[in-house]
Amino acid sequence: MTQLLSDEQVDHYHRDGYLVIPDFASAAACTELREAAEAIVDEFVPSAQRTVFTTDEQVRVSNDEFLASGSGIWCFFEQGAFDGDGRLTTSKALGINKIGHAMHDLHPVFRRFSYTADLAAVATDIGMVDPLALQSMYIFKQPHIGGEVSCHQDATFLYTDPITVTGFWFAIEDATLDNGCLWAAPGGHRTSLRTLFKRAGAPASGTKFDVLDSTALPRPPDDLVPLEVPAGTMVVLHGLLPHWSDVNRSPRSRHAYSLHCIDAAADYPSSNWLQRPPDRPLNRLAAA
Repeated sequence: MTQLLSDEQVDHYHRDGYLVIPDFASAAACTELREAAEAIVDEFVPSAQRTVFTTDEQVRVSNDEFLASGSGIWCFFEQGAFDGDGRLTTSKALGINKIGHAMHDLHPVFRRFSYTADLAAVATDIGMVDPLALQSMYIFKQPHIGGEVSCHQDATFLYTDPITVTGFWFAIEDATLDNGCLWAAPGGHRTSLRTLFKRAGAPASGTKFDVLDSTALPRPPDDLVPLEVPAGTMVVLHGLLPHWSDVNRSPRSRHAYSLHCIDAAADYPSSNWLQRPPDRPLNRLAAA
């Protein structure tokens, strides 16, 4: 496979734990993905559970819809979309936090966006041996209520042994300080995994966090740097890199698409919250 990244870009990724690649996705591809996401929301019929997504209280909201979404397509609401009585305070279209978690395999537009030779080349260039597409998310970061994503490491939620999870985050709209851009801790991937998010297992249900290292993650925003990027940019994120995004307090949304990949040779525990059934195996990044 032809190398797509320069040696300098590869060195930057391994030094800082992230890499910003401008103009990776075309304007037309971003528009097509945004329209596909909006169509999914338009057709979505919420259940009585109306699952809310929040990284701060993930244990509380790990219901059956969340745990089954690893092999399906589901819409999750913003916490700020409901009043104290549980009534939706905005339109459905403006109340959705994200869509997850298998659009890359189940939806033709998302599949076409996710499985490209260029993305496979980037994964290979940074050292992934046999990358498999594990999880996808379309994140809306809605105007005024788009929730904070607390400082975290992706390996907390998508653990492998050894740790191989890598995030490919695409700005579908411009990401700025005003609308909740990503922030990252340069070099923070050269530390330990702090917590592990996993299925609680019988006789309990739901999920739990196991503390592996009590060392505090970097404190946002002081210990992080902002990644303000225009639409079409891809940001590559090491699985141990602490990163964060603030609440969107602006009148503009900040749509983004995130695809997480793991190496095929790594062990993926059955205790991980995201599980795929045997009839829906993971696909190689360059093969689907």
